[in-house]
Amino acid sequence: MQVESDQRKARSMTFRTESRITIARNVHDVWAYVCDVGRWPEWAPTVLECWVRGGAPLQPGARVDQRAKGILGLTRGRSQEVTAVQAPRYVSFAGPMGTSSARWAMELEPVDDKQTEALMWIEVDLAGIMRAIPRTLQGSVQRVSDGEMAAIKAAVESAAREGTESET
Repeated sequence: MQVESDQRKARSMTFRTESRITIARNVHDVWAYVCDVGRWPEWAPTVLECWVRGGAPLQPGARVDQRAKGILGLTRGRSQEVTAVQAPRYVSFAGPMGTSSARWAMELEPVDDKQTEALMWIEVDLAGIMRAIPRTLQGSVQRVSDGEMAAIKAAVESAAREGTESET
């Protein structure tokens, strides 16, 4: 059936990546770091500056604006909509990724009072020229996401060590 074939083809132009990591901090500390959008340049390699438009709280419907690295050393503005906030467990966003649309989220699950399982997932609906390189793009998104999760872990855990050292 042609309609079913077209639907399968359309679905195949969407990919999803997942990056998981255990962070040696409680869920509230991880949540506070992830939701501090001003600190996103510490862990997101293409983000140079980030803020919630108008100083609004991070809540559904808010816009997170960024100054991001572009090609040839140029910078560009980009914006994402906050689609869900369920403190301290889940926050999600939607916005463009190049010529495509994307959604991403951070899901946090406490292991105990000292550890948090973190999952970052990203879904991209490929459009335009990006449809020509789906596997390459998916691999790139996965590598960046894995690096971002490692950077989040390092930042949150080092803040905990610094806090412990300053107390002694």
